[in-house]
Amino acid sequence: MTKRQFLKTGTALFASAGLTSMVKATPKKNTPGVLSDITKDARPISEKERKLRIEKAQQLMQQQHLSALVLEPGAAMDYFSGIQWWRSERLTALVIPAKGEIAVVCPFFEEPSIRESLAIDDDVRVWQEHESPFALIKEILLERGAINGRIGFEHSVRYFVLDGLQKAIPDLVHVNADSVTRGCRMIKTAHEIALMHKASEVTLKAYEYVWQNLAEGMTQQDVKSMMHKAQQQLGGHGIWNMALFDEASAYPHGTKQQHVIRKGSVVLMDCGCSVHGYQSDISRTFVFGEPDKKVQKVWQTVRKGQQIAFENARLNQPAGQVDDAVRNWYTARGFGPAYKLPGLSHRTGHGIGMEGHEPVNFVHGEMQALKPGMCFSNEPGIYLPGEFGVRLEDCIYMTENGPVWFTEPAQSIESPIGKLMPLAV
Repeated sequence: MTKRQFLKTGTALFASAGLTSMVKATPKKNTPGVLSDITKDARPISEKERKLRIEKAQQLMQQQHLSALVLEPGAAMDYFSGIQWWRSERLTALVIPAKGEIAVVCPFFEEPSIRESLAIDDDVRVWQEHESPFALIKEILLERGAINGRIGFEHSVRYFVLDGLQKAIPDLVHVNADSVTRGCRMIKTAHEIALMHKASEVTLKAYEYVWQNLAEGMTQQDVKSMMHKAQQQLGGHGIWNMALFDEASAYPHGTKQQHVIRKGSVVLMDCGCSVHGYQSDISRTFVFGEPDKKVQKVWQTVRKGQQIAFENARLNQPAGQVDDAVRNWYTARGFGPAYKLPGLSHRTGHGIGMEGHEPVNFVHGEMQALKPGMCFSNEPGIYLPGEFGVRLEDCIYMTENGPVWFTEPAQSIESPIGKLMPLAV
């Protein structure tokens, strides 16, 4: 093969992978293969499950003396009703009374679209552009006998919603409803965990594909595009990707610095997707070519940190002790102390489910006890400003027997993918 033929063939291969920049070397391992959807057997959340969620929310409301919840579009609205919508200046709201059926308020012209994802009940009330949605919410509360009670709002509900309802109901007593929505969503069912497991499988297989096809000269956008396409072909939705090279990998959530892969480059990736609304979140740190001894040492220290976090995620113990145990290990090896750099500048992990970040966190001072059904990321990175960073992230879920990995971490920097673990629930 001539040099010209070689370059033409290599460029065609990377174009097929969705890459945009000129490739400066052959793929590191295998040429891109065909990926197919692996999510076809995943079952969406059923109407029966949503009804059980509403029943639990109503039980919690009655225990806490709330008469109703008012929710805006987002994960909580989707969780209870299936409605997948966005927030704008035109209010769409879900009203869940402590007793009785739920109701939805939305703009008249949006009703057909709202009904497309509404998975439970049929009380949808519409308002025209010149009308007030708050009058409809008041009407619903009156019908459900909830107008004189305490009305709960999630912390994310915007001020104009509370203000508008306060004007419509001058005697309104409003309270924070996070204890209700969090009380429902924090503990995942076996079905929810299975959907997160499938999302994790998608992301892990995509990582394997990307690792096999990293090449010298690739940009961050090249790698992100390849990862996005891989997750998409494998059946993932709501895909997000981050790729940081060399010095940029010392910034946990990125930088505007632009780098390309070269021999010995550190490649830190943080990626995920969702399957029927449930998320994955996995980070991997690769080295293109031979890693130097310092990178190897930090990589193994972070891998040990992951294991320490896993072993300290004990049932009925405070979530904060997981973070403390990791920092003690790091401090003994010259990192930190606490959140200082070089070291671990962020929490060890966060809750995960329908949202990438949910309560509770593996963070110093968190006293929430760990319970079966809770799900967390486990990501105790180490960052050396001006040099590189290493983050290894795999998610876990709590069972009656303690923590279980969704994906088991890699054991070495030479084989940095890890593997999918069997479901334990």
